[in-house]
Amino acid sequence: MNMENLHELASFIQEDIFLLPEDRDRVKAELNEANSKSMEIEIQEEIQAPPIPVKGNFTKGILIVHEEQELSPSIMDMLVKMVNACGHSMTEIGLVKAEDLENRSMEDFNALNAHTVLKFGRVKHLINSIPAPTYEVYTEDETEYIFADSLTVISEDKELKKTLWLALQKLFKLKS
Repeated sequence: MNMENLHELASFIQEDIFLLPEDRDRVKAELNEANSKSMEIEIQEEIQAPPIPVKGNFTKGILIVHEEQELSPSIMDMLVKMVNACGHSMTEIGLVKAEDLENRSMEDFNALNAHTVLKFGRVKHLINSIPAPTYEVYTEDETEYIFADSLTVISEDKELKKTLWLALQKLFKLKS
């Protein structure tokens, strides 16, 4: 007898129902099985979280993580020029907003399989645990990182643009 039938039966019978020992063991086993199945379903739902949304084709494994909600036309223009100067195009890279990384695991981030990560600004994510000094190329495993100020701050500061450009030249092995 399953739990639904017991609940329906309880609406008709007002007296207490007692189970025989052999029935009690069988009912306990069914309840444990039902609980373990529901736990398995919950675990599968957690595992099947949607992937981190990446804007762009991301064909070269270059990922740009930025703090800004939306990139203004002037910041986007600066970003396009920067990427083009490094010998790449915007169609080859992926853009991820910092808010899309919030509450995501490092496994989710690593699943993107980025070979080069440029992080601009504050990001609430475990990527911050990577000990990359700002405006310097840092390599961990097979991934290269540059951490820098937000694109908005860089766009307003000529010295930061120069510092970023020097780091990008090292990263992409460009001639000075």
